[in-house]
Amino acid sequence: MSCYDTLMEYGLRSLGYGERLLPRSDFTLCQQVVLIGSGMIWNVYFGVVALLSGFALATALAVGKASRSAWFRKPAQWVIFLFRGSPLFIQFFFAYFLFLSLKGQVPAFDALTSAWLGAAVVLFFNTAAYSGEIFYGALQSVPKGEVEAADAYGLSGWSKFRRVVWPTTLRLAWPAYTNEAIFLFHATTLVFFSGFPASRQQGDALYYASYFADKTFNPFVPYPILAGYFILLTLVVIGVMGLIGRRLNRHLPDAAGARRRGGFRTIFR
Repeated sequence: MSCYDTLMEYGLRSLGYGERLLPRSDFTLCQQVVLIGSGMIWNVYFGVVALLSGFALATALAVGKASRSAWFRKPAQWVIFLFRGSPLFIQFFFAYFLFLSLKGQVPAFDALTSAWLGAAVVLFFNTAAYSGEIFYGALQSVPKGEVEAADAYGLSGWSKFRRVVWPTTLRLAWPAYTNEAIFLFHATTLVFFSGFPASRQQGDALYYASYFADKTFNPFVPYPILAGYFILLTLVVIGVMGLIGRRLNRHLPDAAGARRRGGFRTIFR
């Protein structure tokens, strides 16, 4: 079987398409690269869904924690404390057995026992708690001069928050939020160890890497392949978040360029 045939048969296996049976013997490097890459689809799915949906909850938690009203501040503080204070691994197990105990009693919880939804919900709350604390710290660091300038222009309430406070908060929080995004994608490997089952062997990247390591008794091929995929994914996350960060700071002067130009003028003065 050529590498192209392997790609056609196993490239989308983690989604239920292509060859149903996994290779049993004579494992090739191409098979390991393709199948582990197929499993990465799920890791990317978990990370993207949790990151995009968690951003909204993180915003609400940050604003709630900064609120003067205890009705908003206390719930936000407890949610952040709960999900930041407990290990993600324990959150996966607790959520799975909670959803499992409610399965059948509450129809809405039936789908939550599957990894595609249940694990995504856990990651959603976890990253929202960490991101909420990041945004809260940035929210507290917004320069008072910008807020006073907004007041001087007659902005108040939602308009001031949307036009001045929140954009500045994002600019301040973006480097730390980028790190949280990277950690989130790495944390998706914990889904393999959680109680959420891999339906019909349609697992994530770590599922296939562990399969090959167990069958070949050689972990030094599949796990480096897995690490390589996550390094590439990290580079993509850094690139995308960097583009967004430059977009957020597009109105600011290029400090690095200004320093270089100033240095050149000093040298040739």
